[in-house]
Amino acid sequence: MIKYKLICKNCDNLFDSWFSSSKEFDKLKKIKLLNCNNCNSTKIEKSLMSPRVISKSNSKNNLIKNEEKKIKYFKNKMRDYQKFIKDNFNYVGKNFAYEARSIHYNKKKSKGIYGTATREDVDSLRDEGIEIQNIPWIEEKEN
Repeated sequence: MIKYKLICKNCDNLFDSWFSSSKEFDKLKKIKLLNCNNCNSTKIEKSLMSPRVISKSNSKNNLIKNEEKKIKYFKNKMRDYQKFIKDNFNYVGKNFAYEARSIHYNKKKSKGIYGTATREDVDSLRDEGIEIQNIPWIEEKEN
């Protein structure tokens, strides 16, 4: 993938776009499939771009640390989300499919439920028009 800074020769709008290769850019430009997101003109050219230089501050170790920070942030957000679910919904465990059908077909008022279901149960519930949501769950393991 390659990112180009593009300029519209019609309205001087500057914007970025991604392409699978430089040849792909040339091909799309030739068949006039590139257009300005501002004025819809097809008079698009590549603009000057500064190269991305890898320095010591952008080393592999720093990239790994940044990824670790992102993972930690994601896990914390997921824990907050899980706490909200635990505080506001009833846990039904492996009886999730049964309880979801009971709520749906009997029109029961419910606080909302969460639990576990097999892939087959999930597919079946969706086929029946029962709205459910898969949520990734992080198990709490303290070392």
